Amino acid sequence: MAFPKTLVFSGLLALSQLLQVVDGISLSVSKDGGNASSPILYGFMFEDINHSGDGGIHAQLLRNNGFQGDNPGLTAYGPVGNVYLTVDTDNPLSTAITSSLKVSVPSGTTGKVGFLNEGYWGIPVTGDTYSNYFWMKGDYKGTVTLQLVGVSSGTVYASKDLEVASTADNWTYYETSYGTTAAPDGNNVWQLLFDASEVAGSALYFDLVQLFPPTFHDRPNGLRPTIANALVDVQGSFLRFPGGNNLEGYSPADRWIWNNTIGPLESRPGRQGAWTYPNTDALGLLEYLLWCEDMNLVPVLGVFDGLDLSGGVITGPELEPYIQQALDEIEYVRGSIDTPNGALRAKDGHPEPFKLTHVEIGNEDDLWGGCSSYPERFTAFYNAIHPAYPDINIIASTRNDSCLPSPRLDGMWMDQHHYLSPDEFVASFDEFDHVDRNHPIFVGEYAVTSTNNGADMSFPNIIGSVAEAVYMIGLERNSDVVLMAAYAPLLQHFNSTQWIPDLIGYDSDPGSLTLSTSYYVQKIFSNNRGDTILPVKSDSDFGPVYWVASVRDTTHFIKLANYGSSSQTVDITIDGTTTGTVTILSGAENESNYPYEANVVPVESTVSASKGTFTLKLPAWSVAVLKAN
Repeated sequence: MAFPKTLVFSGLLALSQLLQVVDGISLSVSKDGGNASSPILYGFMFEDINHSGDGGIHAQLLRNNGFQGDNPGLTAYGPVGNVYLTVDTDNPLSTAITSSLKVSVPSGTTGKVGFLNEGYWGIPVTGDTYSNYFWMKGDYKGTVTLQLVGVSSGTVYASKDLEVASTADNWTYYETSYGTTAAPDGNNVWQLLFDASEVAGSALYFDLVQLFPPTFHDRPNGLRPTIANALVDVQGSFLRFPGGNNLEGYSPADRWIWNNTIGPLESRPGRQGAWTYPNTDALGLLEYLLWCEDMNLVPVLGVFDGLDLSGGVITGPELEPYIQQALDEIEYVRGSIDTPNGALRAKDGHPEPFKLTHVEIGNEDDLWGGCSSYPERFTAFYNAIHPAYPDINIIASTRNDSCLPSPRLDGMWMDQHHYLSPDEFVASFDEFDHVDRNHPIFVGEYAVTSTNNGADMSFPNIIGSVAEAVYMIGLERNSDVVLMAAYAPLLQHFNSTQWIPDLIGYDSDPGSLTLSTSYYVQKIFSNNRGDTILPVKSDSDFGPVYWVASVRDTTHFIKLANYGSSSQTVDITIDGTTTGTVTILSGAENESNYPYEANVVPVESTVSASKGTFTLKLPAWSVAVLKAN
């Protein structure tokens, strides 16, 4: 992910072509010829932006629980009763977690007191069993009460008494679980209470408080099921992580450092992320890999290559430690338990190596002053990784020729990012029709981010999503060379958004998960994939209707987009087919799925062929997929 930028593109379509009205289109799908289609074409790009990790797909619900990042203060905390809260640095939990919460109780105080945490702008309480973990220090023997409470109503949705025996000399770890009653909204807090009379005149310390609902695949430290299941429904094929800008940081010290994101959470220092808020790194390298394993996704691992977001560049011999760190990371992912880093992965609970066949060197090295040195830096990483792992596809972070080694290195892939207006995406439909087929292309990030008048878009809308579909049809027609593509950004917390628009949104309220119009385009395209792209004969040129045909076994998939304000009738002949289904997404030109109001959804219906010909009527501004047998 990059900050907004102006892109230069060629091949603008004439306005007359964009607006033309066709009086019926006839398509005839060939049974022979064509080209192979990438089996991993559609997937996901992820980085912790818009609280998509902490407070998003990572299921842990309490915010600022390790006081990480730059000066987090008491964000999300509040006192309960007559106590004073401060951030303490004299009682570190570990060398990584160096601050804790000090709860001071004035002399003479009685009754139950403690502290609360409001989570990420509220805490969802679902009626499921929740798991609670925390560290505690200070002289206290007795009961602590853990509760989930409605802020406005005062309703207690969960309460658990836990017997503890804490000392002032050492940190003690506690874990428990308890049932909850579902809350009607997310306006809830978690709180911990204790007997003030036992602590009056003194203080207790707490750190790394965690609260988990049930997680995706019941993974410890796992993913939020509602978001994870929405991704499962897309049936994507790969996951690119950990960014994006969040890989690079604003200095080498602020970069995503893989070995700071593994092991027990108390050994993960976290950092100030690239998108204005701290990252706990509880969603770390192993969690990303388990995410891939649980969703059957190909991991696409980004490694820091010496370029940071301030424009600092590391070259020459000074780059060697970073190259070694990338090699160590790859060894952690796929090395045997007989290797130092493979043994470390086994210690973390996964003795079997993960399959890793895609590594990207840096992120957008055509920006931030990185272009001139990228040929040298990319080649240095390539020369270290390729001999050791010849099966790994090594991806350059740009397609800009002036930023790449010349000649291009054997087997090198290239990554291209597009953030454009709808018309600009339609104009890019044929972008890959005549490119060099010897070097695969990864469209690692793309999305419509502005209207055709240049205004920012808060949420994907129909015209933008149809334009993305046109572009995706162009990608699929060329999926012998464009092997992967991902919309970005993937996720958005409605209360903390740094980039718009985004594919999926949510907050702490039940039912808040909002699937955008662009999400549905991604889903219906990914769900309907052939393995061979078939030639199509037509009596019309592309525009305003665009199409691509593919086949898998005996099932044919015809994808269409109508980028125009008039409906279009399309006859599609596929010899030997008789029945099928058609899925159509359509709406008013500027219609969006706003938070809590996902009114634009695909509609599926059955269709029959007459002598192998299906007749479809495409509404204005629509995307359709015909699946025929």
